[in-house]
Amino acid sequence: MDVAVVGLYLAAMIAFGFWGKRRATTQSDFLVAGRRLGPLLYSGTMAAIVLGGASTIGGVGLGYEYGLSGMWLVVAIGTGILALSLLIAGRIQRLGVYTVSQMLELRYGPGSSVLSGVVMFGYTLMLSVTSTIAYATIFGALLDLGRVPSIVVGGAVVVLYSTLGGMWSITLTDFVQFVIKTVGIFFVLLPVVVLEAGGFGGLADGLPADALSLTTIGGGTIVTYFVVYTFGLLIGQDIWQRVFTARSPGVARWAGTAAGVYCLLYGVAGAVIGMAARVVLPALDARDDAFAAVVEATMPALLAGLVLAAALAAVMSTSSGALIATATVFSQDIVARLRGRDPEAGSEHEHVRSNRLYVAGFGVVMIAIACVLQDVVAALTIAYDILVGGLLVAILGGLVWRRGTNVGALVSMAAGTLATLVTMVVVGDIYANEPIYYGLAAALAGYLAGSLASRPTDPQVLATWDRRLTGGPAARTPSATP
Repeated sequence: MDVAVVGLYLAAMIAFGFWGKRRATTQSDFLVAGRRLGPLLYSGTMAAIVLGGASTIGGVGLGYEYGLSGMWLVVAIGTGILALSLLIAGRIQRLGVYTVSQMLELRYGPGSSVLSGVVMFGYTLMLSVTSTIAYATIFGALLDLGRVPSIVVGGAVVVLYSTLGGMWSITLTDFVQFVIKTVGIFFVLLPVVVLEAGGFGGLADGLPADALSLTTIGGGTIVTYFVVYTFGLLIGQDIWQRVFTARSPGVARWAGTAAGVYCLLYGVAGAVIGMAARVVLPALDARDDAFAAVVEATMPALLAGLVLAAALAAVMSTSSGALIATATVFSQDIVARLRGRDPEAGSEHEHVRSNRLYVAGFGVVMIAIACVLQDVVAALTIAYDILVGGLLVAILGGLVWRRGTNVGALVSMAAGTLATLVTMVVVGDIYANEPIYYGLAAALAGYLAGSLASRPTDPQVLATWDRRLTGGPAARTPSATP
């Protein structure tokens, strides 16, 4: 029965892919769902993409090992969505672009898109790979499949529906995945495992005293979660591409805020489930086995199938979002710029066809890397550190400081990325806090020095930027003013 439930879910995802294919007739449809999502679809899909395998399976695992303080990873993610939605989502939604790098080029002028695109490409590809690897846990528990077959099966479904309908298919599947996650986690798994553990009284009696502390995981770890993941969500292409799907700045702001609050609740729920799992199954070898193990130990087949489908939904939503972000960055910011072509040139049919090829191609690459990569946490940590250290200052600086220039942005990106990587090598610990802090410090110093030492941004560029921020026509460039 549980296999049948998950099989039905996978078939439905593919069916949504074919349905989305009918709607993806333009590049805007394929990449950003026509920029016309309302509050319900937008909030559901935004919550779906950020709450992936790390937030679900990993969040429960952190709760299993560290108790209530295991919630901080997902809380940091939710905080990032809240900050993005309340502070900048409304502004960037008006820009009418497809990528973060296009925003940088619009703000600073030509010259920054290829470098920023390369950094963002590495981040989105690694995010898609690490999400894809999580299929091994789910299909291993469900079908007793090996690691590689599990990754191939899960990855193939994501690649198929993402290639067929692009962002429309991903939006529709993400919303269904959001509903399944909500029911499976909040209304099935959470109450069942807490009751199995003897209620909240049983949790208090069966866990170590520090399980209820908010700081058991360590103050340094909590700070790092916020620096890396909160800031990373402020600037990630996979997240911005969802902001671009909103039909208005108001939807991006307030529906995004609702998604952020949902993430905070999800973090607490995951930690509590992990705590209950530790009471029910106190001798697990690995914390990340807690999710699948407690489902198998406490639920009949039908409910187990629903909850495993919820975990599968979490992984697929992040995997598909990162996959289309990878293809978008590569086509818009790297290939088009290196060839000296306007990304908008050509017919809509050609755009949709080429984007489908990019998604399919990188889908194969994603699955292949996922099958051979071992230390996924290290890879994801490197990706997030480079993203934040290399791009955060240039992106946020462009939004808040008009004196920032193209030279400053380029120096910031180069200095931040280099400092992050060099510090990782010198410290000898990928998980250390120092790389991201030294990277951010170098990026900020480079941004300030480069901007102040170079000529101010062309007034025409700033005038066009201002017009786009206020929702003015994309193609008109006003006369320069002194």
